[in-house]
Amino acid sequence: MKKQIRWGTLIVCIAIPLAVGAIASLLTKDSMMQFRELKQPPLAPPGWLFPVVWTILYVMMGIASYLVVTSNGNKEDIDQALTWYRIQLAANFLWSIVFFRLGLYFAAFAWLLFLWWLILKTIRAFRDVSDTAKRMMIPYLIWVTFAGYLNLGIAVLN
Repeated sequence: MKKQIRWGTLIVCIAIPLAVGAIASLLTKDSMMQFRELKQPPLAPPGWLFPVVWTILYVMMGIASYLVVTSNGNKEDIDQALTWYRIQLAANFLWSIVFFRLGLYFAAFAWLLFLWWLILKTIRAFRDVSDTAKRMMIPYLIWVTFAGYLNLGIAVLN
């Protein structure tokens, strides 16, 4: 029998990371002009791509968290997975502030390494609950790896 979708829960799960991203964006929007003037490393994508990619990743993170929340797995594993998820989401939010708002590029890179580790811990915790949720988080880890390259490049070049 196919599992029934809990639409309200799904919407909330997707809305949470989207809201985190939107709030970070609002808090850092004044820094975007300054960011555009920075020397960029090779392979830096055009500015319009960032909100598109982040929106897709936030939706995927929300769906992944929904799969964990609604799984029939072990309650301890679910709670642990959601704890790692919340922590990495908070770290994601704070990276935006450190990088864009404060302009502390090397500190932001160090924070990004911490975020990368938190995402990896989240993926491992999700794996214990839902393999699909785990797989939905992998593009996020890849993008943050690329963001680390861009962050370090900007730190060195500026």
